[in-house]
Order: sequence, then structure tokens, then C-alpha cells
Amino acid sequence: MQSIHSYQMALKGEVLHVGFNRNVPAQGDRIVKDALEVLNQMIDSEEIPGGERIFIYGAQSVAVSYVIAHQLAHLYQVVAVFDPKLGTKISTPTGTLRYKNYIVTISHGSSKYQVGDVIETEDKQAERNIIKVVLCGPPRSGKSCLRDGLKKAILANLGAPYPYVITACPDGEGSWHQETYENNQSLAEDIKPSNKADITPEFALEAAKWVKSANQLINIIDVGGKITDENKTIMQPATHAVILSGNVNKFAEWEDFCQSLGLKIIAQIHSQLDAVNDEVLFANGWQEQTNELLETAPLLTGSIHSLKRGDNLSTRPMVQALAEVLIHLTKC
Repeated sequence: MQSIHSYQMALKGEVLHVGFNRNVPAQGDRIVKDALEVLNQMIDSEEIPGGERIFIYGAQSVAVSYVIAHQLAHLYQVVAVFDPKLGTKISTPTGTLRYKNYIVTISHGSSKYQVGDVIETEDKQAERNIIKVVLCGPPRSGKSCLRDGLKKAILANLGAPYPYVITACPDGEGSWHQETYENNQSLAEDIKPSNKADITPEFALEAAKWVKSANQLINIIDVGGKITDENKTIMQPATHAVILSGNVNKFAEWEDFCQSLGLKIIAQIHSQLDAVNDEVLFANGWQEQTNELLETAPLLTGSIHSLKRGDNLSTRPMVQALAEVLIHLTKC
């Protein structure tokens, strides 16, 4: 069985992407041990082969940076670390970009670079956009289950923005419910009825304020399963929508509702309780033509199977695909 590490790494070209596994909270001592273990596994398998230079990109504690530097200094002549404040900004029709630049922190045996040199790259990083995504659709489709699985899937992606969840459906299943269910199912089932309530105009106005003021890059809003004036109020400040329904005949009315509010529909997903597999269908060219496609159709369609409380839904193909789309949208 593969162990789960509290620190993650992935080599893409010359860039070693690093970061904390936000689904595995840990103290500094464990994080250092995990970072060393992951790094040694990548070195032993020759996934990190050594050579002239390597760039480090991502979040590091001071202790972890020492571990990484010590191991890589034996394999590379030059080790350079990303500095987000460096790099020339350029304006484009789709937004502002900044070239990624790295500062040399280790140099031995290199005639090209000294410590303190800045290495300019042609790798561009877009200024990120805030998205406010409503999870909507008929009741008992599994929206709250999808919400929790989606949050975990996003957190598992190296360098992904933190997904801020707004529970705007007083159905007794706040963000706390999944964790409580996993640790004490009977307690979660006992608490839910006492937290369940109707959506009132007053609640809708308050929830709309939460949505309007949300300022994380990824904001996920879980709303009730009815097309009502209250949901209209809550959803109005959002930017995008994901429609989840167990009945395909209900998609059209939710599409009309979302479009009437000016929301771009990211995904349309059929929730199939008794199915055994997901079906994931991306629109052709969705990454290159994101904004153009969103004007007329979802980027992602298909189905998700067996949205049941207590299961680890973050690894489902549809949940992984939806997480990929949401992360991508912050760069468009």
C-alpha cells in the first residue's frame, strides 16, 4: 500500500514543483521526514536525474528548504528558487502575464551562474482570477457530497488555490458534516435534523453578502435544490455554475435559471446513484478556448456514480476532472 505523504513533489522539465499536502495536516518534523522520503524515492528511481540546473517552484518551510537544497546540491551544478516578485509583466487581450524568474541559491562547478544571479525564463504565469462557482441542481442529487469531494481533490493539487466553501443551503449538511460523518456517523445523523431549516429571505440576503465578499481564488457555493427567489438572490453575485442532477430532464430548467443570472455553466453532470463508473467528457479545445466555449456550452459533461456520504469521492474521475477545470479557470 502506497504511503500518504504530507509533502509533495513533481518534476516537470527543469522545474521541481513542491508543496504541502493540505489533505494531510502534519507538524514540521513529519513534513521534513516526508519531504526527504519523497525526494529520495524520486532520486532512486532516476525521476530526478541530476544535471546542470534545477528550478524549485512552490511552498516550502525553512526546514524543508534545507532538506531539498542538501539533496539536490549533490546532483546539480545550479539550484535556483522561484521569486514571485521578479519578472516582467506583460499585458495581453486575456489578462496580465508575468514571466517566472528564479534566483540562484547554490552554484558549484558552473561557469555560467553564481549565487544571486537571476535566471529569466520564458515560462509565463497569468495573474489569477477569482471565480465564484455555484453547485446547483435538484434536491437529493448529491451536491453536498460532491462539494466535499471536490474540495479535497483541489487541495491535493500542487500549487492549487485554496477552495473556500460557502454553505448557502440550510439543510443540516454544512462543511463540518462530512468530517463528523467519517469520525462518528451516528452523531452526524443525529445533528443534521436539528440544523435543517427553510431558506428565508433574510438568510438569502445574508448568504448573498458572503458570496459577494468572497475573495479567495476558488469559491464554491452550495445552494438549495429549488429554483426560488431566495436562490436567485444568493446566486446573483456568483460567476459560474455547476449543475448536478439525478434526472437529466431537469437540466434544461436549471440551465435557464443560471443563464438568466448571467452565470457561465462550467459543467453539467448526471448523478447516477447505482452506476459503477464515471463518464468524463471534455469539450474539444477546452483549455485553449475556455472563454469562447463558455459562452455557448459547458466545458465538462458526463456522469458521476454513487455519491454516497462516507466514501472518498476526491479520487473519482469526474471529481478530478472538475477540480482540474476550476483550477484552470483561475488562470483564464
